[in-house]
Amino acid sequence: MKKFLVISQIIYLLFLIPWLFTFGMSFMSFDGGFTALNILFVLGIGVYPLFMIACSIVAWTLHRRYKRAAILTNCVPMLWVGSIGTLLLYATLS
Repeated sequence: MKKFLVISQIIYLLFLIPWLFTFGMSFMSFDGGFTALNILFVLGIGVYPLFMIACSIVAWTLHRRYKRAAILTNCVPMLWVGSIGTLLLYATLS
């Protein structure tokens, strides 16, 4: 259980490197003007570190009593990793 938490959080930390580049490039969505979708896009990418830290704290507080809840909570940042990874893969291959 502890191994899973540590390994997954190390992976999340490693994903901060491409996140920084992606977050910086996401501001280019404002080149066409400010719309609600552009703001939500940048905001959705920008909150990744906050959710990563919050989910890590909650998972470590839950890991003794509620193991399954700790694992599910720790997997929430994977939504960002998977969605941004899919978006970058799509942009690269097309």
